[in-house]
Amino acid sequence: MINFCEDRWKRIEEVYGKWWNHTLERPLAGVVVVKDRYTIRPHLPYITQENSLDLTITPEQIVDRFEAEFSRYEFYGDAFPMMNMDMFGPGVAAAFLGARIENPTGRIWFHPPQEKELAEFAFRLDEENIWWKRLQEIYAAANRRFGKNAVMGMTDLGGVIDILSTFRPGEKLLLDLIDCPEDVKRQHHIVAKLWMEAYNKLQQKNVRGYTDWSTVFSKEKSYVIQADFSYMISNAMFEEFILDDLANSCRELPHTLYHLDGAGEIKHLDSLLRIPELDAVQWIPGDGAKPAQEWMDIYARIIRAGKGVQTNWCDFDAFKEIVRGVENPGAVAHPLFYVAEKDKNIALKFLDELKIER
Repeated sequence: MINFCEDRWKRIEEVYGKWWNHTLERPLAGVVVVKDRYTIRPHLPYITQENSLDLTITPEQIVDRFEAEFSRYEFYGDAFPMMNMDMFGPGVAAAFLGARIENPTGRIWFHPPQEKELAEFAFRLDEENIWWKRLQEIYAAANRRFGKNAVMGMTDLGGVIDILSTFRPGEKLLLDLIDCPEDVKRQHHIVAKLWMEAYNKLQQKNVRGYTDWSTVFSKEKSYVIQADFSYMISNAMFEEFILDDLANSCRELPHTLYHLDGAGEIKHLDSLLRIPELDAVQWIPGDGAKPAQEWMDIYARIIRAGKGVQTNWCDFDAFKEIVRGVENPGAVAHPLFYVAEKDKNIALKFLDELKIER
């Protein structure tokens, strides 16, 4: 049971549409109040990277667990019901291309099927892959259960260069940039095309909209693109090997935001901001870095370039400080704050202070 009516969905579509199109006049923020008791009793632990490879858990049981979670959620502001499908780990598209997947530590890891030179890999999308079929079955089961009452998040496909680094782990891909640059460009372009093929084939028909682990809703196809590998290379190399395929993704998908992960990627920000079709940037300060509200110069650069900013890694007070400190508060988004039932009044006061309709 999902407590979310059609009028709320219409409001979500309108608000997020304005945010993507840079016409929202107030910050975007949503609150999910997690009640202490379940209306529907769960019979399984929540599906995470730790238990996602357990094939004895059926797709229907996974959807049962999502439904149980939905039964204790109250949605306020710009929050909406979504299934976060990141439990198969960051970069699962590597598995669709032949990488081995395992979780010996409770976290998902991907490994090359065998050690080969980069030029020797013949990448293709294997639709008989067990994890590809597993995701298709889960999406189908969720679609049957929820229809347009919830949004099924796209699984964490990963960044194209990050997928390539799965097959050339350690320092190998870094050396390839120098030793065989044309092989890197050719294989990166092939994987980028296969990435888009996987994205399009995993999408379900008759859906309410689109989202992913970023939790940003879109009525049209969208995704949070990334290139975490890029923190290890210069901006010149970033522009030579990665930028063009990122720009192509922005052109092929109606809405995109870039996952800017830590200070090591800031050197690429200006290059990213020059992509006309890129709508927004998700800034992640990273472990041990200054808190989110102390990066106002980064938000200013992004907003001055006409892009939106997502700031999911902060609390209510930090978010309000960020909103107060930028020229265009309507550019700033934190779609889903999850709070305990005891903190409901604090959360509602937060929305009221930002003039966000409950």
